Amino acid sequence: MTKHSCADTISRFTFDDCAVRGEHVLLDTSYQELLAVHHYPPVVAELLGELCAAACLLAETIKFDGILTLQIRSEGEIPLIMAEATNAQSFRAIARQAQEATSADFSQLFTNGQLVLTIQPRNGEPYRGIVMLDGNSLASSLEAYFKQSEQLETRLWLHSDGQRASGFLLQQLPGDGNSSQWQHLSHMAATLTQEELLTLPRETLLYRLYHEENLRLHPQKPVQFQCTCSRERLENALLSLGENELRDILKERSVIDVNCEFCNRFYSFSEPDVDALLGNSGREQPH
Repeated sequence: MTKHSCADTISRFTFDDCAVRGEHVLLDTSYQELLAVHHYPPVVAELLGELCAAACLLAETIKFDGILTLQIRSEGEIPLIMAEATNAQSFRAIARQAQEATSADFSQLFTNGQLVLTIQPRNGEPYRGIVMLDGNSLASSLEAYFKQSEQLETRLWLHSDGQRASGFLLQQLPGDGNSSQWQHLSHMAATLTQEELLTLPRETLLYRLYHEENLRLHPQKPVQFQCTCSRERLENALLSLGENELRDILKERSVIDVNCEFCNRFYSFSEPDVDALLGNSGREQPH
């Protein structure tokens, strides 16, 4: 099996003898495509990799059609960092005002940090959970979130080296009273090294951990970096500004340029574009 044969995939595994599920994700090309859009300091690039891996893992554990967002706001060296993953396993991410971030101390990077998890179904009301950052890593903070907000025993291992990013999740399902088995499975997963998580294919990884367990592997799914921006979405955003403001911008600049922060794609709207946009909006409004 080649180095890249298991990359950019996510897969689920379950145990026949207990109500515990797991997920494994490995990002390679998709992660590098994300980093190619912006030039982040190494510590920010690695945290973005961990955040993307975490978002993909959590999106896979929830049955929904929509977008899951993980966002951290803080007073530290990284004021804002966020990642989004869809139920179809496409993701995007960004960090803002973090070009000077260099600290190896998680608490200094995210001083007074707050973690927000948002689930936005395609049809339905959003769900949002908020928790103060706890511990000295993104993984420990997410574990604390699940313990406080969801009452689910959850363990996560997240690693990134600026080239690849990977994540491993174990979760005890409601109604499983076998705490000793949960402790055993968690203890075994805790022996994972960064090198193993970033380089080993899932079959080898899981065999090393659980070759004595009755483990069931589910099919792999591809994961890709993909921005959800579109001209239509930006048109709706422009309409929200109102005609007067749009006309003022056109007078000043002659064209409205909009840049997507996530993928760095530029969209341009000329005066005829704005005329057509306002005209179409007017015709759609009821009399």
